[in-house]
Amino acid sequence: MNSDKALLASIVNGMQEKKAQNIVTIDLTKIDAPCRYFVICEGNSKTQVSTIATSVKDMTKKELDEKPFATDGFENSEWIAMDYGTILVHIFIKELRDFYDIEHLWEDVGINRIANLD
Repeated sequence: MNSDKALLASIVNGMQEKKAQNIVTIDLTKIDAPCRYFVICEGNSKTQVSTIATSVKDMTKKELDEKPFATDGFENSEWIAMDYGTILVHIFIKELRDFYDIEHLWEDVGINRIANLD
């Protein structure tokens, strides 16, 4: 498994660990984009959004000894962005995700919807 795919799997594992909802991965490798993948999910509250982001950070560190180059949004935990270089992670509260609808910008490329864990 190449390093991008391993990192992508670890990020998704961290999200699922804390019951993130509506996880999508967006493959940007075939277009000129600032990264290779986006991973987007949502939580039901600011507390859950923060918990999901912390889980992603902990999971990638534990499984791959990777950490994000930068993070933003922990102050209000409505939209947390995490930059892993080739992968950008977006963790939203539902209302902001619906409002910004960033998946819509990339609907012409490969969007993979991951089933929610109950």
